Amino acid sequence: MSAATPIRVLLCDDSATVRAAMRRLLEGDPGVRVVAQAADGRQALAAAAEARPDVVLLDLEMPVMDGMTALPLLLRGASPPAVIVASSLTQRGAAAAMAALRAGAADYVPKPGAAGPSGLQDGRFQAELLAKVKGWAGIARRRPAMPPAPIPSRTPPGPAAREAATGRVPQVLAIGSSTGGPQALAALIGGLRGAAPVRLGVPVLVVQHMPPGFTAMLADHVNRLGVLPCAEAVQGEPLRPDRIYIAPGERHLTAVGGPGGLAVRLSEGPPENFCRPAVDPMLRSLAAACGSRVLAVILTGMGQDGLAGCRAVVAAGGEVMAQDEASSVVWGMPGAVARAGLARHVLPPPALAGQVLIALAQAPAARWRPAAAAVRA
Repeated sequence: MSAATPIRVLLCDDSATVRAAMRRLLEGDPGVRVVAQAADGRQALAAAAEARPDVVLLDLEMPVMDGMTALPLLLRGASPPAVIVASSLTQRGAAAAMAALRAGAADYVPKPGAAGPSGLQDGRFQAELLAKVKGWAGIARRRPAMPPAPIPSRTPPGPAAREAATGRVPQVLAIGSSTGGPQALAALIGGLRGAAPVRLGVPVLVVQHMPPGFTAMLADHVNRLGVLPCAEAVQGEPLRPDRIYIAPGERHLTAVGGPGGLAVRLSEGPPENFCRPAVDPMLRSLAAACGSRVLAVILTGMGQDGLAGCRAVVAAGGEVMAQDEASSVVWGMPGAVARAGLARHVLPPPALAGQVLIALAQAPAARWRPAAAAVRA
């Protein structure tokens, strides 16, 4: 299948109105073609067998057969489609979306009608929808020809040698992601798992562009990986090693230093790069608080959130890594960092995990002192 061949999409939703609106949005792009529609999961299975779509947009709540029942059946076979589920912007919808990701769905989109103040007329919803459809289809088309993860031409110095040469070891790991981020984040965190329990010796801060409610479910999703404890960050709590802190929806996650170490500061400040939470505020605060002892990883996402923050990290002497283009749903955020020459490594998430472990191998927990008291905004 050539790159010029239109992406074949199957729409499955019990609302004919929603299907018609989604078709208009998708086929506004000449590179996308809706080849079949279905009103429930059972119809979707029959339509998928005949139309052989690249991507299935699947509603989760439908009569006859719901999306969660249809999902594993759609994924059977040697060349299954990428399945993107639609979920409502509620706690229940977020939980269902994360359960679908664990069951094999590639991604999620907000349920049409809840996509924003203008619903399906919101240009940002159309941009996100097309980016995910085209991105996941592109990954599927590239996968058979993708070469093995590149091996750096120069073996990076071991952490002990780096510490002797630079006088620094990272004290914090910061991760930023957006479109396609939940799966990339799971691959990165999952890649940290070894034969022994994970001991990074540093706290892990994560900003994923998500609405309220979804970030709590993302934290639960990551926590279920069983690698490190994960939860939404709480205002004023001390940052402790070997824990993952997720930025809550609509709150910027930053860190402030105190006599005993770092603590969480959440902010409802203006969006940056049209996002709240945004990656840049987190990275700026860490560069200011930790200087050269910041390790930042930028994963798949639209736009260039994280670019300015990575400049601050590098200017302070810290280190940056980025996801490669072949494994990214959208190579916007990591691509901006890579093109700016800020990333020491540009690799798929599992390979990035290996480089993170190398960088943090000499960051013992004993060197980390959490803030003794809560820091108030």
